[in-house]
Amino acid sequence: MTPSTAASSRTTGVDLDAVPDAFDGVASTYDLMVALNPGYHAHLRASADVLVAALPRDLDRPVRVADLGCGSGASTAALEAALRDAGLDYELLGVDGSAGMLAQARRKPWRGAVRFLQGNAETLTPASLAPGAPSGAPVEGYDGVFAAYLFRNVDARDRLLAQVRDLLVPGGSLVVHEYSVEESRSGRVKWDVVCWGVVVPLGLLTAPRSSIYRYLWRSVVDFDGAERFRSRMVAAGLEQVRSRTFGGWQKDVLHTFHGRRPRAAGTA
Repeated sequence: MTPSTAASSRTTGVDLDAVPDAFDGVASTYDLMVALNPGYHAHLRASADVLVAALPRDLDRPVRVADLGCGSGASTAALEAALRDAGLDYELLGVDGSAGMLAQARRKPWRGAVRFLQGNAETLTPASLAPGAPSGAPVEGYDGVFAAYLFRNVDARDRLLAQVRDLLVPGGSLVVHEYSVEESRSGRVKWDVVCWGVVVPLGLLTAPRSSIYRYLWRSVVDFDGAERFRSRMVAAGLEQVRSRTFGGWQKDVLHTFHGRRPRAAGTA
């Protein structure tokens, strides 16, 4: 455990190893909480659109997309809607460490080839994601990986980025949807006000025995700045790395990061 994660544990009562269990405890009310955030689903869809726009259109098979840290399925739903609106055939896999959150995700109505897997994102390989795939075992990798609100819950971020790079086919894209306020004083102030004025009090109403929403505040405070996270992506072997923030109160708070695995030598 790093000093920052140790501080998070002392402040919130939740350490990184316990995050999946902590989400189990709020799974039944989590969708209610995010519904109270009027921009939550629209922002996920905007980042999902970035990933879908980067997917290949000339394959002789469905595009394969993995949603790491899918939670109760909100990000998976955003991806499925974006894929359908783009007219793409797809195989979509949601992965999360919380059995309770995955149970909520599986209850939702899915229109296409969508499946869910409980697993630790830090130990995934293409082969480990293969069992039960709609059209066989995609051991060669994924065309796109989406990760919403995942990386700040991971201590070994560089290792996870390298593993995600290996999940991607050459030319495949990673899109990360994440809060980051380290580089913005105004972003940090807005985050503090929203969390302690809205999120934590609502969390006490919907899940009074859980400290997960205090952990949410701290995990964002401890997370990388946007420039630092882009540098991690480059160091992990991704190229064309860029990011953008959202408007409104989420400016300099919520970001979309995008990078690609380099294509094999000699390919277009």
